[in-house]
Amino acid sequence: MTDMSAPGGWTPIPISVLTGFLGSGKTTLLGKLLRHPGMAKTAVIINEFGEIGLDDLLVQGELLNHVDPGSQTQFVKMNAGCLCCTVRGDLEMALRDLYLKRVRGQVPDFKRVVIETTGLADPAPILHTLMDDPVLAAYYRLDGVVTTVDAVNATKELDDQFESVKQVAVADRLVLTKTDIADAHAVAHLRARLKTINPAAPVIVATMGEADPRELFEAGLYDPATKTADVRRWLNEEAYVAKKGHAHGHGHEHGHTHDHDHGHDHAHDHHDHDHSHDINRHDDRIRAHCLTIDEPLEWDMVASWLGSLAASRGNDLLRMKGIVNVAGEDQPVVLHGVQHLFHPPARLPAWPDADRRTKLVFITRDIAREDIEKSLDAFRTDAAKRASLRAGA
Repeated sequence: MTDMSAPGGWTPIPISVLTGFLGSGKTTLLGKLLRHPGMAKTAVIINEFGEIGLDDLLVQGELLNHVDPGSQTQFVKMNAGCLCCTVRGDLEMALRDLYLKRVRGQVPDFKRVVIETTGLADPAPILHTLMDDPVLAAYYRLDGVVTTVDAVNATKELDDQFESVKQVAVADRLVLTKTDIADAHAVAHLRARLKTINPAAPVIVATMGEADPRELFEAGLYDPATKTADVRRWLNEEAYVAKKGHAHGHGHEHGHTHDHDHGHDHAHDHHDHDHSHDINRHDDRIRAHCLTIDEPLEWDMVASWLGSLAASRGNDLLRMKGIVNVAGEDQPVVLHGVQHLFHPPARLPAWPDADRRTKLVFITRDIAREDIEKSLDAFRTDAAKRASLRAGA
């Protein structure tokens, strides 16, 4: 288990993943971001789609020609299509090579990395690469996922393409583009729809393709301003609190879990009439939950439970974050998972505040709150039985 209280002056370099569906304005946003003084010393990895290098003109014209030469921006292009298993290896090599060149002085010093994905890309493999490689973990840290959403075309894309929904669901920040040419009523409906898919992600409007990088980055657990972990900001569990007609109870029947669930049974109220009863819409299958557990939990039980959940429902466990009160431990443990893979758990030096309850936030596909609670109850019951047998022996 990683100990975040360990001494040492080295701070890993933050990596942000910029994703979004085709034509949603990722390259335009990135080009304008890189002209901002706050984005100086940024390294950019661009994943092109296909063999032709279709993004070449955009990269050369819209990015390189508009970046201040003094900003020391570094570009790495990956001409390999979607970031699946093969390209994950390429990404690992690109990041390692980039860091070694930085150490050797072969490239100017950089303080941040932005990975721009192709519009067809599933962001999960990129996150898996950053979470699973112990060498990369020594050099870099995941800051967050920034997803661009086209205000003109997103409604149809969310209806037709699950990858578009997934890009929204795993995001830490959502950037709404093309609002200047979109219908205001449609934009309001889209905002409500995004909120049901991903309640905790702030929605930032990019005016004429521009946004303040301070609103998009520093979304990870680590807060560089305070040099400490900011769990409350990272989890943003308040965003999951049920509001108005969305309340689904607090799980008191379990005696341990208080749940704030953004179920989607009422989500149709926010959408166009044509889709009000379409149960096959991709985002109607997305659920966002926050479980708050009062009693401390045995670590072995937590690890077994989440491992089982990832193994059996990994494809539908889109993202999970949490802070755990481990029985017998003074220091809390933070967890972060994307589908079937969990980042190595990290122990914080201290609790961020007086609230010492376990809090787990989930964004899932086709996994109801009740299913998560039942699986947790089953593992807790089994752990208690085994503890009782050991005590009796």
